[in-house]
Amino acid sequence: MLICCPHCLHKNRLEANRLTANPVCGACKQPLFNGQPSAVDAAGFARHASADLPLVIDFWASWCGPCQQFAPTFSQSCAATEPRARFLKVDTEAAPELAARFAIRSIPTLLIVQHGKELARVNGALPAGEFARWLQQHLPG
Repeated sequence: MLICCPHCLHKNRLEANRLTANPVCGACKQPLFNGQPSAVDAAGFARHASADLPLVIDFWASWCGPCQQFAPTFSQSCAATEPRARFLKVDTEAAPELAARFAIRSIPTLLIVQHGKELARVNGALPAGEFARWLQQHLPG
C-alpha cells in the first residue's frame, strides 16, 4: 500500500499487515498514524488522494459554530479509526478550490473519498455515535 505521511507528505510503501505496527515515515521518521486529523490544502489533499487509504474529510470554516462543536468528535473518531482511514480537515476559506471541486454548499460537510472518488457524503455536524455508525457503514473493508 502507498501511505502518505501526514507530516512531510512523502509517500511510503507499506504492507497492509503492517498498518497497525506503528509504522514511521521513511523520509521524516515521524509516525504515519498519530491519531489526529491533518489539516490540508489542495496540494496536501492531492498527495493523500493519490495514496491508497480512504480519506475521511471534514470541510469546515473557523467562523462556523457547528464546525467548532463537531471538531472534537472528528478528532476522537480519527484516533479510534486509524489506520483504517486517513482523516483530513479542509478549511473552505483557505482552500476554496477544494470546496468547489467537491461542490461543498454547506459546512460542515463530511466526505469519504478513495482514489479521488467520492464514496459517501453527509452534511451537518453529527453526534459521535451517529458519526461512528456512518463511518462503519461507508468505510471500505
